[in-house]
Amino acid sequence: MLTDKERDELRGWFAGRLPEGLFTELVDVTADREEITVVGRIPEPRLDPDASAVEREAAREGRVAEFRSRTRDDRVRVARSAERRFRRKVSWGVECGGERTLFTHVAAPVMTRLRQPERQVLDTLIASGVARSRSDALAWCVRLVRRNADDWLSELRESLAQVQRVRSQGPDADSDD
Repeated sequence: MLTDKERDELRGWFAGRLPEGLFTELVDVTADREEITVVGRIPEPRLDPDASAVEREAAREGRVAEFRSRTRDDRVRVARSAERRFRRKVSWGVECGGERTLFTHVAAPVMTRLRQPERQVLDTLIASGVARSRSDALAWCVRLVRRNADDWLSELRESLAQVQRVRSQGPDADSDD
């Protein structure tokens, strides 16, 4: 979990390093132990106000694909610098027309031990065609929890940040030991 200072440093570093005009706005910079994800806003395609939903979606997908290929070299240059400095992979995404699209991102292996009842849940998801493997099933479960418990997870993250602030004020905060 990032501290507020680390989060601010990452966001500031990317804001300073991104080529002028790459995004209309830097929306989000998030990180975990393996990866930094940078998401920026790009302009929506201009369409006739009467355009259908299908036309709007196709135009949005086209704009995202065009942006991705046109900016690849700039993004790679920034990512290489960031990877040397922060020792994490950098992934990219955009928001366009209210939709978020991630280009590439790290699929980090996570080791876990599950008892039979938990494995049976995963195997049921596989048997029903919801997932292809236990790994896919576990990822599906995590996405479901994230979507349905977003408020609770946000509150939990805020509590962890408060714990980090209090710890940093403790008697050993300035010690070099």
